[in-house]
Amino acid sequence: MVKEVKDIEELRAVAEAFLKGLSKMSPQSTATVVGLSGDLGAGKTAFTKCAATLLGVTETVTSPTFILEKVYDISENKFFAGRYSKLVHIDAYRLDKGEEMSALGWQALLGDSRNLIFLEWPEQVESALPQDIIKISFEFVSENVRKVECDLI
Repeated sequence: MVKEVKDIEELRAVAEAFLKGLSKMSPQSTATVVGLSGDLGAGKTAFTKCAATLLGVTETVTSPTFILEKVYDISENKFFAGRYSKLVHIDAYRLDKGEEMSALGWQALLGDSRNLIFLEWPEQVESALPQDIIKISFEFVSENVRKVECDLI
């Protein structure tokens, strides 16, 4: 489904719809990976901020472009009742290939079913991604309009 959003409140509503849709999916035996694709400024980090807030993160969520990865505690949230304990936010913009994900402990992150991983720029590291990645696409339409596409919203 495609949603057009014009402000942060509409983006927050899309993030909430996504989290509700995700909560209805069967738990996996490995981490849940959500790939966030779109050009610079299309809304990937803003979406992650909205989702993190909804999941109870009280820290300031910023793009991990230069540090690559940030991890947030989400052990108590209203959507997943203990299903996930960590929100892992990765920005792969500066990576050139999937093998570079190993520096982040990628296999260990994937192996933990209690990890919810939001991965910006998944196309940069496609060879390292699991087959069952959930995809969300963001499109910059104009200064105040973005399109968000995902089957779970």
